[in-house]
Amino acid sequence: MALPRRTSTNAFDIWPGFVDALATLLMVIIFLLMIFVVAQFFLNDAITGRDQALERLNRQVDELADLLALERKAGEDLRNNVTQLSAELKSTLSARDALETSLSDLRNQHAALGGELEEAKGRIDKADREKARLALQILQLREDVDAMRALRDELAKDLATARTTIDKQADDAKAAEVVLSEERKISEAAKAQIALLNRQMKELRDQIATLNAALDASEQKSKEQKAQIFDLGKRLNAALASKVQELARYRSEFFGRLRQVLGNRRDISVVGDRFVFQSEVLFGSGSAEIGDAGKLQLAQLSKTLQDIARNIPKDINWVLRVDGHTDRIPIKTAAFPSNWELSTARAISVVKYLISTGIPASNLAAAGFGEFQPLDPRRDEIAYRRNRRIELKLDRR
Repeated sequence: MALPRRTSTNAFDIWPGFVDALATLLMVIIFLLMIFVVAQFFLNDAITGRDQALERLNRQVDELADLLALERKAGEDLRNNVTQLSAELKSTLSARDALETSLSDLRNQHAALGGELEEAKGRIDKADREKARLALQILQLREDVDAMRALRDELAKDLATARTTIDKQADDAKAAEVVLSEERKISEAAKAQIALLNRQMKELRDQIATLNAALDASEQKSKEQKAQIFDLGKRLNAALASKVQELARYRSEFFGRLRQVLGNRRDISVVGDRFVFQSEVLFGSGSAEIGDAGKLQLAQLSKTLQDIARNIPKDINWVLRVDGHTDRIPIKTAAFPSNWELSTARAISVVKYLISTGIPASNLAAAGFGEFQPLDPRRDEIAYRRNRRIELKLDRR
C-alpha cells in the first residue's frame, strides 16, 4: 500500500545527480577552454618572439651584406693600388736604367775629357821644354853675337894700326858681316818660333779653360742625376717595402693555414718567420729519404701553399726556401761524408717532393747548413732533437 509512493519518490531523486553531472561537465569544459586560451596566449607570444628574432636576423644579414660589399670594394681598390704600384715600379725601373745609361755616358765623357786634358798638359809641358830650349839657343846666339862684336872691334883696331893688311882684314870683316847677318836671321827665326809657341800656349790655355768649364758642367749634371737616382732609389725602396709587407701578409696567412692543417704538434713549430719540421717527422736516422708520414705532412703543406699562391700577385717573385739542419753528432758514411751532405740532401729531397706535388721549381730553393746553425746550444738529446730539423721560409727572390 505504501510501495507506489516510494517509487514516485525515487523517480524525483534522479535530477540532483543529473544536475551535478552537468555542472561537472560544464566545469571541465570551462577548464579546457581556459587551458586553450592560455596555450593560445603563450603560442602567440612564442610566434611574436620568433618573428622578432627573424627580423633581427634579417637586419644582421643586411648588415653583413653591406660589410661584404664594403670589403669587396676595398679589395677592388687594393687591387687597383697594386696595379698602379706595379706600373710605377716598372716606369721607375725604366727611368733608373735610362739614368744609369746617361751616367755611364757622362762617365765615359768625363774619362775622355780627362784624357784630352792630360794630352793638353803634355803638349804644354812639351811647349815649355821647347821654349826653354829655344831660350838657351837665343842666349847662345847672343853670346856668339857679343863675341862677334868683340872680334869686329878688335879687327877695327887692327885695321887702324895695320893699314898694310887692310885688304885681308876687309875680306875678314865682310866674312864676319855675312856670318853676323846669318846669325841675325837665325835670331829672328827663333823669335818668330817663340811667338808661335806663345800663341799655341795661349790657345792650349783657352782649350784647358773650356775643358775645365765642360768638366764642371759635367760634374754638376752628374750631381743632379745622382740626386735624381737617389730619389728614385728611395721611391723604389718604398715600393719594394710595400711588396715585402704584402708578401709578409701572405706569409702570415700561409703559416696560419698551415697550423690549422697540420694541427698543434710538438714536433712542428714556428720559429720567427720560419716553419720548422723536426727531422724525425720526415726522415729516418741518417737518411735523406722521406717516409710515408712525412710525405703526408708535405702533401698537406703543398696543397696549402698552392691555395695561397693563387692569390699572390704575379709581380711578387716569391720563393719557398727549404733549409736542412743536423745536430752536432758527426756522420761519415759513403753517401754522406759529413753533416753538410746530409743536411743538403734532406733539403733537396723535400724540394723534389714538393715539385712532384705541383709547386713550380722556380719558386723553390734548397740549402744545407749542417750543424752550424743550432736552435739549442746545449749538448743533450733534447737539444739534438730540436736541432735536427727542416725549416721552411716564404721569402722574396
